[in-house]
Amino acid sequence: MSSIRVLSHAFRAWRRNLRSAKHEPETPYLADLLTGAPVCLHVGASDGRHTYVMTQVAPDARIVAFEPSAFTFAVLGHCLAWHGIARQVTRVHAAVSDAPGEMLLVTPKKSSGRMGRAYAFIAEQAPEGQVRPDLDDIGVATQPTPVVTLDGWCAANGVDHVDFIRMDIEGAEQLALTGAAAILDRDKPHVLLEIHPVMLKAQFGGSAEAVIDLFLSRGYRMFALNADSLEERTTAVPDLPWKDYFFVHPSKAAALPRGAFRTLMAA
Repeated sequence: MSSIRVLSHAFRAWRRNLRSAKHEPETPYLADLLTGAPVCLHVGASDGRHTYVMTQVAPDARIVAFEPSAFTFAVLGHCLAWHGIARQVTRVHAAVSDAPGEMLLVTPKKSSGRMGRAYAFIAEQAPEGQVRPDLDDIGVATQPTPVVTLDGWCAANGVDHVDFIRMDIEGAEQLALTGAAAILDRDKPHVLLEIHPVMLKAQFGGSAEAVIDLFLSRGYRMFALNADSLEERTTAVPDLPWKDYFFVHPSKAAALPRGAFRTLMAA
């Protein structure tokens, strides 16, 4: 792993954060969810853009950032340091699933020849042929990675409550949420989740419907961004390879800061 490449990638990510560039359209709504000193889990932390935003809208937030890629984990460390937020963030070099152990991180190579790090996913063994139905890949790189469950890691490390979870893990979300059942039942945290129907089915034998039911069966309400406004939903938006969804439990509505979610939850 080239230190020059790591620093170059980290600098670009750090600069994008300062400019709020290449942030998902859902990112501004974090200010309508987080207040005070929340405990946040950032699963699939990548270069830390959501971690950075969390600290801007809730400066006293405590964040645990899980990232399985060795390259991106190094990038994350530099970004956090340059933003001056490293003390607020516990980095964990691991993937998240429904059972602890070790798996492979599979990173597709794009047709351009560049590594598709944003498309990396965990697998028991290296897949053959085209690895993602939603990407024209020309090969893969694999890296062994430790795997933890959110319930297990938090219990072992003294995290006794969770207020917010951001998760973007390319189809493994059903497994990861199964491994966080105790947290969901106990704390009912707000969740911003990227659901990948295509990868859920193709690589993990899951479904968007099963992921959503994990929340709705617990009484959560589900919201998605439609153009410039949030709308309540009970199903995934059809015909999309992935999309972000917010899940908010009614029991936490009264503690929400003034904003879109507090208004929606009162309706």
